[in-house]
Amino acid sequence: MNFRQVHLDFHTSEKIDGIGSRFSKKQFQEALKAGHVNSITVFSKCHHGWAYHPSDANEMHPGLSFDLLKEQIEAAHEIGVKTPVYISAGYDEKAAKEHPEWLAHYRDENGNILMPDFSIPRYHMFCLNTPYLPYLLAQIKEVCERYDADGIFLDIMSVRKCYCPACVAQLIAEGKDPANEADALDLAERVYANYCRSVRETIDSVKPGLPVFHNGGHIVNGRRDLADFNTHLELESLPTGGWGYDHFPLSARYAQGLGKEFLGMTGKFHESWGEFGGFKHKNALRYEAALAAANGAKSSVGDQLAPNGEMDMATYNLIGAAYKELEEKEPWLDHVTAKTDIALFSTEAAATYYKTSDSARVSGATAGAVRMLLEGHYLFDVVDFESDFNKYSVLILPDAVRLDEGFQKKIQSFLDNGGKILATGTAGLKKENDSFAFDLGAKFVGKNEFCPDYLRAGFDIPDMDISDYIIYAQGYRCETTGEELASRRDPYFNRTAEHFCSHRHAPSSGVYGGAGITEGKDGAYIGWEIFTEYATRGPLIAKRVVMHTLDKLLAERKTLETSLPAQGVVTLMDQAENSRLVCHTLYAIPVKRGNGVEIIEDIVPVFDIDVKIKTEKEIKKVYLAPSMEEIPFTQKEGYVSFTVPKIECAQITVLDY
Repeated sequence: MNFRQVHLDFHTSEKIDGIGSRFSKKQFQEALKAGHVNSITVFSKCHHGWAYHPSDANEMHPGLSFDLLKEQIEAAHEIGVKTPVYISAGYDEKAAKEHPEWLAHYRDENGNILMPDFSIPRYHMFCLNTPYLPYLLAQIKEVCERYDADGIFLDIMSVRKCYCPACVAQLIAEGKDPANEADALDLAERVYANYCRSVRETIDSVKPGLPVFHNGGHIVNGRRDLADFNTHLELESLPTGGWGYDHFPLSARYAQGLGKEFLGMTGKFHESWGEFGGFKHKNALRYEAALAAANGAKSSVGDQLAPNGEMDMATYNLIGAAYKELEEKEPWLDHVTAKTDIALFSTEAAATYYKTSDSARVSGATAGAVRMLLEGHYLFDVVDFESDFNKYSVLILPDAVRLDEGFQKKIQSFLDNGGKILATGTAGLKKENDSFAFDLGAKFVGKNEFCPDYLRAGFDIPDMDISDYIIYAQGYRCETTGEELASRRDPYFNRTAEHFCSHRHAPSSGVYGGAGITEGKDGAYIGWEIFTEYATRGPLIAKRVVMHTLDKLLAERKTLETSLPAQGVVTLMDQAENSRLVCHTLYAIPVKRGNGVEIIEDIVPVFDIDVKIKTEKEIKKVYLAPSMEEIPFTQKEGYVSFTVPKIECAQITVLDY
């Protein structure tokens, strides 16, 4: 995979004429060069259903008079730019009108079947258990046979329960109940797997091994079987488009453990896909490309081509501001392995493991944990049940991850290898009853009847005094069996019509409500849904007590410490084939504007950032990349220490060993 990709959307209505009328090979190439682009995804078929080339398997867009796909591929290849080809798989509005019987039927939350509705401007989803599948496969095969594609990108694809006539008839023929959600989901899984296998067979019949990616907007934690249908992963994560800046690090830290190359897909848009005339600030793209690199990913920036086929130079000058820097850093970015101390078991992976529903793009508990770990500058991965826990020093079970017998056995092996657990809320409890599976220094009592209630630390907190701090998230009472690190204080009463005080909630009564944070032989327990609290409200006390507890569990096994401010990001990669550690430090502050759109505009440099890394390797020199400027360092007692003189958006520091 190349590092500097553009995803060139081209969803163009048949009501528009003059398609590609201003396309010019020279101008197309000039734009790619200005953008420092070395891979561009170009369109065979868009959501509207039209082909952008002569086609026997489909119909060419009525406003197009030449083979635009061929011209784009040849122009790109002439200057050494790869061209994966896009085919809209889930949407095809032309076919939807011609064959409405191929469309998927869904249920709403009340169990009502949602029929396809053509009265509003929207796309319609297809069922792959209908003749639409061979129709799509023929289009894929045609592209592979006629064009020098460097890969196939299939969009709007995931496992979806369907209640169309074909799916209902198959379930009845199999003796199953179409009204039973489990039966419907089982068929959906089989239909999707058959689609993925059919695509692979179709491609391999023409171009064996050609890369393919099925895009569903999110890599589901715990569904390695779905990830394995792809040759690589493209992590769609537009910060301004509803994903936010927390989503990509979470998704990337999970993808790192799947053994596949992956890229981070953002966009040039002010908001999200399909926006014409929307531009983010160049500093945002600089940061997003650097963030992808810091997490071991390549980069892709989404653009939308105008119907006339002319590339917008303002867009490619914008992309070029980020990709020029990325190009200079590439020697230190490829073939790297993340160095990590902490495994965060995502609540989505738990839902996958237990086959329960978790429809949130990023659940509150996992998002809160990721935000804390980033701000605390911990080295971590997001893991699922199939991950090797023994690579880590601490395993975090956030807020609601209960443990069945198989999960307990896997964690016991991790504990026997010297690992420690941090559990919060009801996490760490056995699945079958309300008792802890391991010694976390506490005996679980039950849900606290007071909510909110108060936390009082039994240790010094940086930048904060000891007091009773409000925690709004649900708390759980426990009895101390080990060391008590913090306690709970009860309010006078819950707020009701009969009992209320002031504007929000009752103050602390000062009455001891039991242990709040405990530590035992196997790890520590925090008796609140503390990560959900941080995701929804962001109180500093929540982060401070989690950091104190993590540092206590990590002790001398903590790999990296830094003076980088909280909004900074730090990662550490091992580029073993070049015998060097690569430390990424980034600093930018997203702000929310409008209706919650996260924006990066100003980049404020920070200076003299101290970094201390625990390593057994003998370091020969430390330098900044790509400038190659050597900086002083010391190495003693297993630690290398150095100071990064300046971080302006992002800085790579290299430690040769």
